[in-house]
Parts: sequence; structure tokens; C-alpha cells
Amino acid sequence: MREQRPATEAEANALASGIRLRIIRLTYAEALTNKEIAQRLRRDPATTLHHVRKLVDTGFLAPQPVRRGNRGAKEIPYLSTGLSWNLCGGHGRALSEAMLEAYLAEIAEVGDGELDQTRLVVRVGRDERTEFERRLYGLLEEFRERSTPEGSEQFAIYLATYPSR
Repeated sequence: MREQRPATEAEANALASGIRLRIIRLTYAEALTNKEIAQRLRRDPATTLHHVRKLVDTGFLAPQPVRRGNRGAKEIPYLSTGLSWNLCGGHGRALSEAMLEAYLAEIAEVGDGELDQTRLVVRVGRDERTEFERRLYGLLEEFRERSTPEGSEQFAIYLATYPSR
């Protein structure tokens, strides 16, 4: 299992935004400039830059070597550091709402037939729930750590566990 630590207040605040969570996901496998991020999110580059800077300041994004754009302008691509994966839960309602906001925005862009989702209720004892969650997150970690060949398919997973009342 991965080693996790609680988020600092600044990290938790940075993650409490659906837009910033989407930026982290967009830059997970590919370094993107602020302009490219803004285009993919259909947002104004100035607004996007505010979010990018907050993610850089808190360690969620790392600037990559400067490159020259089409017209010779200096461009800084950004790549996710993977830090968000190494923080443990308990970040409060704001992060939960931001995760849901990011998920809803992302699936709104998915074409017909590309979204596969389901809901179910699992009845287990407390120890079995702990085992279930440990094994589930272990599987996610295993696939995250695999090296992937060029051109591999990238897909997103939204997962939530909560009491069924």
C-alpha cells in the first residue's frame, strides 16, 4: 500500500476546487501549458493561470523546461506531481464537493456510449469493509504504478464509498 499523509491546510484548500482537480488530471500523463489547459477546459487563460499557480505553489503541479511556441513565445508546460494521490482522506466537505463537480464536468464532455457506470450497495461487516477498501485501493495503486507503453488508453475513475441509509 502507498504511504499517505494528511493534507496541509494549503493543500486541502488547493484541492477544494473542481477546476483544479481537473487540471491535475489533465496534466497527469502529459505536460500542458496554461494556454493548452485553458483550451481543454474551455476557460479564459487568465483564470486558468490563477489555478495553475495555486497548484504549483502547493506542489501539485511542477513546471517543466521552458519551450518555444509556434510564434517563438516562451511557454511553460506543467505536469502533475502525483501528490494528490499520496494524501489521505478527511479533507472535508469542500473536497468531496469539488471531486463531484470535477466528475460531473468531465462526464458532460463524454460522448454517448463512452460512460460506463453503476451503483450498488454492498453489505459487509466492519472488518470486511476495511478489507474491501484496502483491496480496492490496492488494485488502483497497482495499476497506477505500472509503466505504460506509449499510446496506452487513459481513463478516469470516480469512486465514492458512503453509508447507505
